Amino acid sequence: MGLLSGKVSLSECELKNILTKIKHGDSDWQEVDRLLIVMSMLEHIGSTDAELRDQLIYTSFYRLIIESNHLESELLKELLNACLSELIFKGIGEEETDTVFTRAFSTLLIALILYRDNQENFLSSSTVTAIKENLITYMNQEKDLRGYVTDKGWAHSVAHVADTFGELVKNPKLNTDCYPEILGTLWNKILISKTVYVHDEEERLIIPILEMLDRGLTVQKIEELIQHLPIKLKNQKEQLESEKYWFLVFNVKTFLKSFYIKIHRNSKLLALQNSIEQALSKMC
Repeated sequence: MGLLSGKVSLSECELKNILTKIKHGDSDWQEVDRLLIVMSMLEHIGSTDAELRDQLIYTSFYRLIIESNHLESELLKELLNACLSELIFKGIGEEETDTVFTRAFSTLLIALILYRDNQENFLSSSTVTAIKENLITYMNQEKDLRGYVTDKGWAHSVAHVADTFGELVKNPKLNTDCYPEILGTLWNKILISKTVYVHDEEERLIIPILEMLDRGLTVQKIEELIQHLPIKLKNQKEQLESEKYWFLVFNVKTFLKSFYIKIHRNSKLLALQNSIEQALSKMC
């Protein structure tokens, strides 16, 4: 039996009331049933109530896991297992539905757990590998690329999972041989033609790429992908309808420009800067 088993979760209204009191200092974690609250937070992690989901549930997880260190490693493992086995794949493949909030915010919970593991080393190497495999599968299958959703707040699935990859690649138990596979997964989410990224998704995708560069990913791997981009766009121009093609061009150019800004002061990455400049000059 797990620590979270056997408890009936609170309703959204009950949970919101308790978390609001804790946030405002009218109550604290010593006065409540912590396991019941945590299980209820997990149950409602994808609530369409933006305040509950983002400002209360996610913020409370952050404070419990990162700031106050209130959640023990065994409980974190249970939360992680729930995310990997169910939550990040809830409604996967759907578009324009509310399940995206569950997927996107459960990846952020995984990021918090990875951050703690990077400090305290309580996850096994096989678990870290399983996180990598599940995140790659999830990112490859995620179709709902909305950023901010009117009346419901942030979904931001691409940005959130990019943040989680950023924590994952910092983990010393992750074999650096996995880096090219992760890079390819991130790269595929740059080459999007169905929509235009307008909420800084490209900047969030750059972060784990830079983390991998710092930890052993060769510059040549990225150069090869960048140098191929003009050819990729040319081929896509013949296959996509005009509007979709220009969505793709916008996303690629915005990514390259953001990437260039991130690395332009790094003298060790001059070759990469040159590759970006050359690629941009070849794009119409």
